[in-house]
Amino acid sequence: MTTRIETRFAKCRAEGRAALVTFLMAGDPDPATSLELMKSLPKAGADVIEVGMPFTDPMADGPSIQAAGLRALAAGMSLAKTLDLVRAFRKDDNETPIVLMGYFNPIYVRGVDKFIAEANEAGVDGLIVVDLPPEEDDELCIPALKAGLNFIRLATPTTDDKRLPKVLTNTSGFLYYVSITGITGAATPDYSKVGDAVARIKRQTQLPIAVGFGVKNAQTAGAIAAYADGVVVGSALIDTLKNSLDEKNGATPKTIGAVTKLVSEIADGVRQARKAAAE
Repeated sequence: MTTRIETRFAKCRAEGRAALVTFLMAGDPDPATSLELMKSLPKAGADVIEVGMPFTDPMADGPSIQAAGLRALAAGMSLAKTLDLVRAFRKDDNETPIVLMGYFNPIYVRGVDKFIAEANEAGVDGLIVVDLPPEEDDELCIPALKAGLNFIRLATPTTDDKRLPKVLTNTSGFLYYVSITGITGAATPDYSKVGDAVARIKRQTQLPIAVGFGVKNAQTAGAIAAYADGVVVGSALIDTLKNSLDEKNGATPKTIGAVTKLVSEIADGVRQARKAAAE
């Protein structure tokens, strides 16, 4: 069966453009605002929504996303409530792909079989679990694939041609290429190197390649969209959300509009990239 993720990337490819993948932290700054924001993203131009599962020790995330997770936890967010967020989103949107991104510990505590069943029922399409390497596929990846969920893996500049086939094994939906070494939100990538890396990976897989880390605005998104099948933006959206909050980290009337404005600008940058390259 074709998943929503596969369908969406095929649609974007048919339109001659990269997909825009947007990240938000479930429950940041509070569950109600998070749901409203999630609902607004597709209208602003998001093709795929990554939803962060708040966790107390997010070792691969930079300060912005770590702070978002802490705000969400302080607002009472949990893995169960994250799944509720997806259920609520699905009442009005049955097409936009949803990917849960996070760490294995909360899933393990909940129980892998229980989590997979709940995720499927809620309307989740894929999983990115950053601390589970291919060597641990039996823990979550294989059961998730059997249940019809895409399991999306990360590759980095240090993933060489010897390691890459192992990373690609059992990966589905798309491959997430981390354009810089280090934590999220830390730097701006060298776009020529990104193009070379995408070309190298494509020699070993037909999966779409979505590139993230370092996407801050329409210009940086467009530079990556010229090479990649998808552009992932996270920290820039989280920073914009944070800057819209009040002194107690509460949502304000500006919060939704500030984030969707940036998403719209980045979506335009992504959509114009291939046109510019063709000209």
